[in-house]
Amino acid sequence: MASKYDGLAKIIIQNVGGKSNVISLTHCITRLRFKLKDESKANTDVLKGTDGIVTVMRSGGQYQVVIGNHVPDVYAAVCEAGGFEGDSSDSEGEKPDKPGSLSAMLLDTLSGVFQPILSVFCATGLIKGILAILTFTKILSPADGTYQLLFAVGDGFFYFLPVILGYTSARKFGLNPFTGIALGCALIYPKITALTSNEVQNVLFAGSMFESNVYATFLKIPVIMPKAGYPSSVVPIVLSVYAASKIEKMWKRIVPDVIKNFLVPTLTLLVAAPLTFVAVGPIANSIAAVIGFATQAAYDASPVLEGLIVGAFWQVLVIFGLHWGLIPIYIMNLSTQGYDSFMQPYFAASFAQTAVVIAVLIRTKDKNLKGLCIPAAISGFFGVTEPAIYGVSLPKKMPFIISCIGAAIGGAIIGLGNVKKYSSGALGIFGFVTFINPANNDTSSIPWVAAGVIVASAIAFVICFLLYRDETKEEVKSGQLKASNPGVRKITLASPLKGKVMQLDQIEDAAFSSGALGRGVAVLPEEGVLYAPADGTVTALFPTGHAIGMVSEEGAEVLIHVGMDTVRLEGKGFTVLTAVGDHVKKGQELLRFDVEAIREAGYSLVTPVLVSNADTFTDVIATDDGEVDPGDALITIL
Repeated sequence: MASKYDGLAKIIIQNVGGKSNVISLTHCITRLRFKLKDESKANTDVLKGTDGIVTVMRSGGQYQVVIGNHVPDVYAAVCEAGGFEGDSSDSEGEKPDKPGSLSAMLLDTLSGVFQPILSVFCATGLIKGILAILTFTKILSPADGTYQLLFAVGDGFFYFLPVILGYTSARKFGLNPFTGIALGCALIYPKITALTSNEVQNVLFAGSMFESNVYATFLKIPVIMPKAGYPSSVVPIVLSVYAASKIEKMWKRIVPDVIKNFLVPTLTLLVAAPLTFVAVGPIANSIAAVIGFATQAAYDASPVLEGLIVGAFWQVLVIFGLHWGLIPIYIMNLSTQGYDSFMQPYFAASFAQTAVVIAVLIRTKDKNLKGLCIPAAISGFFGVTEPAIYGVSLPKKMPFIISCIGAAIGGAIIGLGNVKKYSSGALGIFGFVTFINPANNDTSSIPWVAAGVIVASAIAFVICFLLYRDETKEEVKSGQLKASNPGVRKITLASPLKGKVMQLDQIEDAAFSSGALGRGVAVLPEEGVLYAPADGTVTALFPTGHAIGMVSEEGAEVLIHVGMDTVRLEGKGFTVLTAVGDHVKKGQELLRFDVEAIREAGYSLVTPVLVSNADTFTDVIATDDGEVDPGDALITIL
């Protein structure tokens, strides 16, 4: 089915290095996240300058194309155009060209595991938040059937998280997805969870942060489990699936093909499941204990300072995708404590970001900037700040810094209030409901959250409103020059003709207007002489003389097509002055043509001048002059 984003999808695929350069593709709320074989093949500047793309980021081993709120539609179009399976990888897992840093690998893993479920994760959290409001206002009672059915949707997703993450982790690590699901099911199987109600057989590491109860044994090996079992847990299933992916690959090499289909999953589960309970689970519990201890220690040292730091740097973490590193801590606190305090100072950041965008919207006279501010502000109210960050505040720099200042102060207030969040998901204005304790309808955190949000927003708005001003044209030009990368060369192609400049989309011939033959510009000639646009070598010359190709000394492949459908003239009215293989100089006559004869024959004289290998360059920029003479700058190639 055709999509209005099909054209954008093709541009994205082409400029990430083509289909063959893509290892995998996922998306989150605002970004397409590519895993590329070779990021150097991607044309980042071209993508940044494409309508429909907010910006491009590289982080955590991913090539991130920031789209905005309509990213699901663009994602679907890209998958359709490229034949991608989206968040899937091949059966052996993802294989990047070269290993990245440990932090990049960790972030990439977290992103790959959580991104596929993020939207539903937020949705179920919002449902629980709405139920908290309904019970707080006495509209519903927890005993009502309506409440229980809706709560099953909201809480069920969180309860069965190991099963869901078993699937996403398997897709990430290249394990059979249903093997991952089987491991997740084993972790939360009722009889396994019920073991924690049995009499404790032994206690290991008593008195330390690693104190653990032994509820059962497997072949006389102690089975250590958390008191609540593994429902809603994160780390155990992710580590378990990773180990299982290695085990499965081992069995695939050993087991004969004729019985591989059923025996490999069997042997994988027979090894991986016990390993999960006797080794992976305890290791995950130890990791949780260390993280929980460190988190609590930082918070106990100074909730205000911790809140100020989280608030100030949250948006910086979002820019680089590093906020994913805190999500497992957040989920772990929810599952073990029933609430989270550590991450909550971040809540003021989206409102501070929205406030500076509104200030810019009011102050700016730039219609294009206003057009960016309106949807960015709306998204920001609902907690999605990437459009605001990448489209408005970060390019302007000062508003982004101001938003971080406001968020820091708001975060400190939230930290001071020892704010607790009781359910996941629900961003922006809907996030307030997640601070209501569903156990007793306690709303004591909400005034502190509201104070933090109001102060952060007010400070950010006032400072930005007072300090922001639009750049003058001179400042814009100066900034563009300062931003120029000294490592980027500029290649200038001179106009080969005297005449009126036309953009390619003004040409009726779709082969030229669509850019399928290259990027560039067209000239409606006033004189019948075609000159060389640069020093180079003639590589193609049609016998009819109506089209010529050459390669400049800098490597630009140039195609010049005199008129539309003039091939039908069979050379009449054209005089060729060069030959294939000739080295020509800029301004040298290449051919002559009879303007009047072509017109009288009923053919258009519009002459496209194209860079046919534009994809190998950063950008191809046509002149904005309306008229050109031979030798004038017509196309600039970066």
